[in-house]
Amino acid sequence: MKFVSLIAGSALVASASAFAPASSQTRSTSSVQAWKDDTVVGITPPVGFFDPLGLSSGQSDSTMQLYREAELKHGRVAMAACLGWYITASGVHPAFNSALSSNPLEAAKELAPVGWLQFVLGCGAIEWLAQQIKTRPGYQAGDLLGAAYWVDDSDEGWVDYQNREINNGRLAMLAFMGILVQDLQFGSYGDQIFRSA
Repeated sequence: MKFVSLIAGSALVASASAFAPASSQTRSTSSVQAWKDDTVVGITPPVGFFDPLGLSSGQSDSTMQLYREAELKHGRVAMAACLGWYITASGVHPAFNSALSSNPLEAAKELAPVGWLQFVLGCGAIEWLAQQIKTRPGYQAGDLLGAAYWVDDSDEGWVDYQNREINNGRLAMLAFMGILVQDLQFGSYGDQIFRSA
């Protein structure tokens, strides 16, 4: 348990580098620089081009699109996880008559194998569907509903919406790491996080 806490805490500290001032060094690859210049979505103040670990250095456009897709997917999952965490912490388990623990980590342990099977199959079905959608012509990274057919990045409102989704996803990824560490390290979850000692 302590090892998992150490790993989660290390990941949280490493992700904090995202808020460090941007380096003034120029990147050596023209492909990434061109991608940054052409892409208006995701490059927002105060962070700017969000690449705290330098993973984009020397990458092709297709790899950068894959990274953007992964960032969107992980951000969406983290937003859902934060919401689900607090719903579970409030004692609400719609599918199980609230019979599981209010501690989300304990509830995960109490979940029957058939529940885990449903979870894995459901995630697999969504992943399969996403892979099928990616084969359509004109697909944009993360655009599973096909909004790129009706609006493009020249629409300021659409770009603002996409930037908000990316920034909220980034924040949710950091927030969920904090929530998880809080429960693993201190056994506090839900509104107990803010209780006085």
